[in-house]
Amino acid sequence: MIIEDVSGFSTKLPENGRLLGLDLGTKTIGLALSDVSRRIATPMETLQRTKFTKDATRLTELYNEHSIAGLVLGLPINMNGSEGPRCQATRDFARNLVTYLQTPILLWDERLSTAAVNYTLLAADLSRNKRAKVVNKMAAGYILQGVLDTLARLNVP
Repeated sequence: MIIEDVSGFSTKLPENGRLLGLDLGTKTIGLALSDVSRRIATPMETLQRTKFTKDATRLTELYNEHSIAGLVLGLPINMNGSEGPRCQATRDFARNLVTYLQTPILLWDERLSTAAVNYTLLAADLSRNKRAKVVNKMAAGYILQGVLDTLARLNVP
């Protein structure tokens, strides 16, 4: 089930359980994992994208290994609020993924997430090469933490 509002997403989740955050790029997928109580997002890994089936298989493995209760997928909405081709590709990815994983998938506005992460990494004086290795999983963590903070404000377990 694909959901676009966090309150609707929260009603589909069990009381406890981890969420998996995804920052979907054209070449990579950044991943972040929440704790069971859904308070803290931790950047996890960056997958190199290949064919959808292989990517979905790896996500299924992680889903099972960590007992994931739901997925948060960053939706790259343009700054003016419009949706471009990357939004459509993300929606298509979500539609295909929901056939593999019978779990709620929240599409979350990810505007400025990568920019915020890059700014933080620049402030930490990381080289361009080191930033490139971690930016996607850090962006996934940023996206997921935004959802966790919103869930906490809604007083959702």
